[in-house]
Amino acid sequence: MKKILVIRFSSIGDIVLTTPIIRALKKQLDCELHVLIKKQYSTIFSENPYVDKSHTFKKSLEEVLPILKSEHFDFVVDLQKNYRSVKLRRKLKIPSASFPKLNKQKWLLVNFKIDILPDLHIVDRYFEAATELNLKNDILGLDYFIPAGDEVRLNEIYPELQNGYIGFVIGGRHNTKILPVEKVVSIIEQLHLPVLLLGGPEDKERGSEIDQKVKSNKVINTCGLFNLNQSASLVKQAKLIITNDTGLMHIAAAFKKPVISIWGNTIPKFGMYPYLPDNENLSFLAEVEGLKCRPCSKLGFSKCPKKHFRCMLDQDERVIVEKARELTLDLRPKIRDSRNKSQEPRR
Repeated sequence: MKKILVIRFSSIGDIVLTTPIIRALKKQLDCELHVLIKKQYSTIFSENPYVDKSHTFKKSLEEVLPILKSEHFDFVVDLQKNYRSVKLRRKLKIPSASFPKLNKQKWLLVNFKIDILPDLHIVDRYFEAATELNLKNDILGLDYFIPAGDEVRLNEIYPELQNGYIGFVIGGRHNTKILPVEKVVSIIEQLHLPVLLLGGPEDKERGSEIDQKVKSNKVINTCGLFNLNQSASLVKQAKLIITNDTGLMHIAAAFKKPVISIWGNTIPKFGMYPYLPDNENLSFLAEVEGLKCRPCSKLGFSKCPKKHFRCMLDQDERVIVEKARELTLDLRPKIRDSRNKSQEPRR
């Protein structure tokens, strides 16, 4: 039996995207599987049956280095691949491998709009870190396991949602990845189902503003009221998730929910779009085509560097509303047929 360590420090979405390779390692190698993540994200793996042990740290890897050395791992799969993770691998002095991060290719696309990126999801690139272990992607998608105590009994809390609702994830790590309040309000007022606003404490004020501006009483603001696993439970129970490029987007994909993802300064071509292998018709990518300034960053900014923010302000609410209706009414084959070239299913 091999003893393997998987490294992925952060963040929510990036960690969820590691779950296919974690499942493959455990099931195909029958190994003892450990993960190394930041302490604030430890609950993501708390119920994962494929993870035998989680190692966490708050600030410095020195906090956990002695413990990692004492585990005597046979192999390290580095899915972080930054200065700290490479330094850690050197200190552990055991066989290891990582994946192609494609930073140079992303830099060329951001700065010179030269596109030499492979048309490959990051999950598939993660598997390249385990090439010598002969792993195969089982194409079962992402995993997310909610502790029983965090399952939200929705009908008891919000009985008005018993006939179904749409979850709208309104936050994001960078402002240039967040759909403006006015656009969110416009979309909600045209939707045919009640809307549950999803986000963390940092999104509570934005959620209140949206709630106040929507003319109907179809909005419930849950931002800041639930922890991550509880928010995942709300995602799981929704008929559809409309979301910015953020962690709950990937959790929605893990539950095979229909997802409308809204893209601002970043682009799906970076390989971080909803991972739904063999279920691509569950996903619609809403993005403004033809902007010469896009992508302007592989991450994001606090404000638009061009000052016009057209990548979000030019989003077509009518198209998003139409796709929301099609996805919730199970008219998904039409979505696949109606996509333009940039929205064709990616593998």
